[in-house]
Amino acid sequence: MDTYTVRELTSEEMVAASPMVARAFLVDGSEDDITARGAGLLAGSVNLGAFAQEQQVGTAQVQARSLCVPGGASVPVGAVTAVAVASDHRRRGLLTRLMRAALPRSGPAVSALWASEAAIYGRFGYGVATELTRYTLPTRIAFRPGITADSSLVRELPRDEAIPVIRALYERYAEHRVGALTRTDGNWDHHLFDSTRVQAGRSPLRFAVHPEGYATYRAKPVWNDTGPQGQLDVHEFIATTPQATADLWRYLLDIDLVRTIHYDGDPDDPLALLLPDTRVALRKRLPALHIRLVDVAAALPLRRYLTPIDVVVELDDPFCPWNTGRWHLSANSGQMTVASTEAVPDLELDIRDLGAAYLGGTRLSALAAAGLVREHTTGATTALSNAMLADREPSCREVF
Repeated sequence: MDTYTVRELTSEEMVAASPMVARAFLVDGSEDDITARGAGLLAGSVNLGAFAQEQQVGTAQVQARSLCVPGGASVPVGAVTAVAVASDHRRRGLLTRLMRAALPRSGPAVSALWASEAAIYGRFGYGVATELTRYTLPTRIAFRPGITADSSLVRELPRDEAIPVIRALYERYAEHRVGALTRTDGNWDHHLFDSTRVQAGRSPLRFAVHPEGYATYRAKPVWNDTGPQGQLDVHEFIATTPQATADLWRYLLDIDLVRTIHYDGDPDDPLALLLPDTRVALRKRLPALHIRLVDVAAALPLRRYLTPIDVVVELDDPFCPWNTGRWHLSANSGQMTVASTEAVPDLELDIRDLGAAYLGGTRLSALAAAGLVREHTTGATTALSNAMLADREPSCREVF
């Protein structure tokens, strides 16, 4: 007998579940600290809970946000987070039931999340749509010849003074950066939350502000027998012009007593290109935002396409079965129309792989090389792959 129910939560119930969510993610901290960080995210979100009779044993939250897609449009997205099941109720189908509730056909056509375990969320149709570049680099490095930088334009501002300035700068950035998400007041509170637990032995957040960008960072004092070996962890780096990029990095690289900088940047981040030897910056690419197309017919026309395309695609989507079938995709002048069809398909793929390609970061041609796209008409995969590219790699560095 099924003793579990899944339903929408009140704000009070979601707050009460915060310690359980923290335990599921192995987070240690006071209940006040844990609940405070998520308090601003309750309004405007769909908060879901799983119950074993009266005991709450699972949660999921869907935030109403907007996502910049190729072509520059900002489209509604269901940003899924806080998906957790109590450890003594795992492996009983609760995660699947929560995700079904989080992905209704009547909701946003596009869903996004950061996956704790990609294999799990791949089952629900999510594909890796953006990556990030994790940097470790020494300080006091000169820039390559020809790059000029003026760090005197950067000011360190107190938190209260900095926040309205950086919010305006972020809005300018997010309007044009494919993969960037809009932020509500609650998203900003969560993003800049700065308790002792979050600081983890580092300084409170510091705000380095430029007229055309900003960097938020934490510093950690480290000393050994040879002198200062401080560490600087960049929390967020936003630049709206190439000059701001150079000026802000010059400022950060020259901070006294710091020897190492850690930074999660864009997949095509220009940081290494500022340096005379790119090997000085140790880099590795990691998966970031995962995208799930909840309604293919509605989602695909929301973005623009680089080249004309006319193909029939056969999709497999067992979790949202209304997407399963053959779809005629036709784009001219950047705008796509999507229609159900019985025509012979030019290619076949899984919904998670179409989601991975949606922002233009993952190439369908690369997925085909791995055997994940099955081509029936020669050239169809390359044609659709090229049409779905963006002018830059998409980027989302905000973990929500």
